Amino acid sequence: MLWIMRLSGFFSAAMVMIVLSPSLQSFPPAEAIRSSHLDTYLRLPSQVSAIDSLNRFSFRKASVFRNADECGSSAYKITGGASVCDPSLVHVAITLDVEYLRGSIAAVHSILQHSMCPENIFFHFLVSDTNLETLVRSTFPQLKFKVYYFDPKIVRNLISTSVRQALEQPLNYARNYLADLLEPCVRRVIYLDSDLVVVDDIAKLWITSLGSRTIGAPEYCHANFTKYFTATFWSDKRFSATFNGRKPCYFNTGVMVIDLVKWRRVGYTKRIERWMEIQKSDRIYELGSLPPFLLVFAGRVAPIEHRWNQHGLGGDNVRGSCRNLHPGPVSLLHWSGSGKPWLRLDSRRPCPLDALWAPYDLYGHSR
Repeated sequence: MLWIMRLSGFFSAAMVMIVLSPSLQSFPPAEAIRSSHLDTYLRLPSQVSAIDSLNRFSFRKASVFRNADECGSSAYKITGGASVCDPSLVHVAITLDVEYLRGSIAAVHSILQHSMCPENIFFHFLVSDTNLETLVRSTFPQLKFKVYYFDPKIVRNLISTSVRQALEQPLNYARNYLADLLEPCVRRVIYLDSDLVVVDDIAKLWITSLGSRTIGAPEYCHANFTKYFTATFWSDKRFSATFNGRKPCYFNTGVMVIDLVKWRRVGYTKRIERWMEIQKSDRIYELGSLPPFLLVFAGRVAPIEHRWNQHGLGGDNVRGSCRNLHPGPVSLLHWSGSGKPWLRLDSRRPCPLDALWAPYDLYGHSR
């Protein structure tokens, strides 16, 4: 591999790979399901065909992943189509964006490979600029999934400039609207970014107790929370008082378990939109879609083990320098930050830990 040129990095990554490697079982998923929604959020654009996307991207067909015997033989082997309302399903939401498509496909591949019951996982793919349904089906022929069109116009007038242009993309804000996008019968969902791989059974994350909270995520209370907001925010009591009575901690919104029932009941989407409107007029933060989540939820998050978001592997947002794993067990590797593993591998300048992403990459022809 390209990263073998870094000898010290090779040994470091190899040791982590030994710890993270799943059993090499192969389990085949269930059939795909087409989206049929035609409401405000779910209008697939007709001007862009799936063929155009397939001409630009080439992904190898994934192995077939089957449920283990422990999953049961009858409850999940559904014939004649599967219902998104099936209460036995694990729901996972991921965006499909042209720039990050390679990462999204690798994330799905990693989830299936490490799941004991991959046929029980239902993927909700959020798109805004193209129809990638055919590409997903050709890569994962038996996957349970549905494609949802997120109209960029919904948030275009709410988005303010950020420190990185990539953070200004409308699809970054689709997670704010999951409660509206997904069917009312979907009561809980795991939201995942496109620049990560799961190296543990996602069912363990799915069953996390949220208690009375609406969202769960790994929290990082030693981070400097004040840096996520401007001096204007902290000096104006109208804004900073929102944290009164709370002990806010930083959390990364790239990995969240969301109780959609509570979200819908309280109306958290409108609360997030309100903070985005304030940002347009008062400039209370510099980042993209993260600060509104912190304003609404920080100090009100059900804590999840840090193993479920080993984030920051993309490096800092200026130089994209290499990072090491944080101490402790690992269930999810997240290349948040400016550096993405597929770009560094292609440029022949990978970081050592990028070797842990490479086995899930399905881009290109068979090797």
